[in-house]
Amino acid sequence: MSKKILVICVVNAGFVDLVMDAARDAGATGGTVIHGRGTGNKKIAQTFGITISPNKEIVLIVIPEKIHD
Repeated sequence: MSKKILVICVVNAGFVDLVMDAARDAGATGGTVIHGRGTGNKKIAQTFGITISPNKEIVLIVIPEKIHD
């Protein structure tokens, strides 16, 4: 039995399909999505003039070690 690796990706809501498409292209067979909410630093967003979306999705993908790169 080969060693398994857990890949964790935290992405803005709505970007799970991009992550899973790339993972499948690399050989992953599926993943688990958990919905979350971030608590970003508002001062950083104001300083750099960017918008930080608090709605996040966490993608958990278990893959064989041989494809982890």
